[in-house]
Amino acid sequence: MSRPVRYGAAAAALALLLAASPAAADAATPSVAQATSGQCTAATRIADAPPAFQILQAERAWALTRGDGVVVAVVDSGVNAANPHLTGAVLKGVNLVDDDADSTGRSDDYGHGTAIAGQIAARGISDSGVIGLAPQVKILPVRVYADVDDQAVKAGTGPDISRLARGIRYAADHGAQIINVSLSTAASDARLVDAVAYAADHGSLVVASAGNRDQTESVASNDRDGARYPAAAAGALGVAAVGVDGVVTSDSIHGPHVSLSAPGQNILSVSPAGGDCIFAADAPATSYATGYVSAAAALVAAQFPDETPAQWAYRLEVTARRANPDARDDVSGWGIVQPYSALTLVPGAGLRGPDSPFVDAQPAAPEASATPVAVHDHPPANAQAWAIASIVAVLALAALGTIGTLAVLRRRKDGTEEPLQGRGLYGDEVTTEE
Repeated sequence: MSRPVRYGAAAAALALLLAASPAAADAATPSVAQATSGQCTAATRIADAPPAFQILQAERAWALTRGDGVVVAVVDSGVNAANPHLTGAVLKGVNLVDDDADSTGRSDDYGHGTAIAGQIAARGISDSGVIGLAPQVKILPVRVYADVDDQAVKAGTGPDISRLARGIRYAADHGAQIINVSLSTAASDARLVDAVAYAADHGSLVVASAGNRDQTESVASNDRDGARYPAAAAGALGVAAVGVDGVVTSDSIHGPHVSLSAPGQNILSVSPAGGDCIFAADAPATSYATGYVSAAAALVAAQFPDETPAQWAYRLEVTARRANPDARDDVSGWGIVQPYSALTLVPGAGLRGPDSPFVDAQPAAPEASATPVAVHDHPPANAQAWAIASIVAVLALAALGTIGTLAVLRRRKDGTEEPLQGRGLYGDEVTTEE
């Protein structure tokens, strides 16, 4: 039996983690820094590579693998397979929403799933710097909602816990090694917990958003720190977002479910309109941070196909960049994901950090030489800022003595926090099942 639940009852609310709208891009060939005017159209092309790639060790990781042979499920609003960056990258999936959209999940009127898929698997094309962090993986689209507005919620096509759990199980049953879930709920719902366990039993790793903080009145009750699901389920990786300075801010929900952090601001990806676009320009969003951790996990799965999901997760956690190698915290988890370091970890003795599912673990010996695969002929926009920010962030955290003691960003000049308007795109209610 279904019942409507007001957002005042946070335990029943399933929240879509998407910035209010993507920052628009010019239809010429702008840089990332210039791509905040005009509109994202089918003709929009942005020449720079994704700004986050410097901190994500993309070129070094690609010298080892680009993700060939791995399937990543995007459990979201569908994926627009017609975008030229996704040609040949999107498998036939499923539409679990009761509407008239493509039954294989390869359409996306809302656009959120398409942007995530582009972060993970976009192929390079001429006149564009957009490329996914794992550009040889295949995407399995699992459409679990159509939109998040009031009309969709009332029609029963908005975000829904039952459909999300079914989507995770579908992905596990259809060969996805990595399952991206850029959704969250404060409800510790057995259906989600069981779905994550089911996925792990079938060789799939669930990577899920830690949650976005939204200080608008309609979602204030769902704005508190604390566990979010499915990220908090045993076996899942929960992901917080860092800003352009490399620091997790108050925009992310903090809690025991945070396993890792990744860039979540100024995200260069594909637009459902068919071109390129910048997302989350105003503040970091955990949806996009989750996309990058899913891509990193896919690279690890491609390099180590005989390992388990728990071992893939361990590689990412133990090698993440953090000030204190012995500890995680509720703000940034084990630190900022470092794919190349995860790929070069050799199981052995002596590593500090999370408990190892291997018998032993130790850092890999440096490789003699591995020629990086260049993304383009010039440095990506904001690459220097990302690199400097990551160094400054680690030094600052070390000086504080703990990653958990972080400066809260986005403050007004008078010293008060600036409310984040419309970050969640929540409607008034969500239909859940008893």
